[in-house]
Amino acid sequence: MILTKQYRCIHSSSCQCTKGHLSEDVIFLVFQQLNWNPKLIAALSCACKWFDDLAKRVLWKEFCRTRAPKMMLDLQSNGSHSVDGNWRALGKLLIYCSGCKKGGLFNSIQIPGHFVHRTRFSRTSGKSFLLPQCRTDVLYVSDPCEHLDQGEEGDVGFFRGVFKSFSMSKVRKMLIKREARLHPTEVCPYCKAKLWNMLQAKMIPQSASCRLGSYEDCIEYYVCLNGHMLGICTLLPLSDSEEASELER
Repeated sequence: MILTKQYRCIHSSSCQCTKGHLSEDVIFLVFQQLNWNPKLIAALSCACKWFDDLAKRVLWKEFCRTRAPKMMLDLQSNGSHSVDGNWRALGKLLIYCSGCKKGGLFNSIQIPGHFVHRTRFSRTSGKSFLLPQCRTDVLYVSDPCEHLDQGEEGDVGFFRGVFKSFSMSKVRKMLIKREARLHPTEVCPYCKAKLWNMLQAKMIPQSASCRLGSYEDCIEYYVCLNGHMLGICTLLPLSDSEEASELER
């Protein structure tokens, strides 16, 4: 059943959103048995503001911890109980390929966003997307989500990532120092924050295309104010991609 977003509780006319229905502990145990199913968490969030708040604070956090436990442990290793942005945004980033639309961030082609079953995020791969002077930063990047035979564009890959403690990162300091401009209209599809264009800021190293198996001049990515990254690349044919990977090693 698809639920329409409601900003008032829909259980009864007298319900005050903290009384008259299951407690947080019971809901926690139910979703634990459901293995933190993201579709059911999203459906619960639509019921009322109290459920939406519970999902943001607890359920999406547990989903992220279950889906990528080592990555979440590292992102919180500075003692923070939260992450940059919010847990719902991070949960969406783990399982959703944003695609692109004509006239949007990557305006050459139209590819709808879609959910993916599972994606590997790598801290080691993240180093390849950072300039040498920024490689003490921690960045997790996904394998590219491949979309094949996109007409003149050829084979296209979308990738996404997240910085640890982006507000204190060298990448952010360099973007500010270079007076990089935020995109005037488009926002992050995960947290709705404004975006920096890393290509425009001249902060995309050659090692990024080698890691992705893409053409060097056909890669572009953005980083939002909360440290979420999303990008697109044109993929090399398989044999050329394997050769590029060997050269990087």
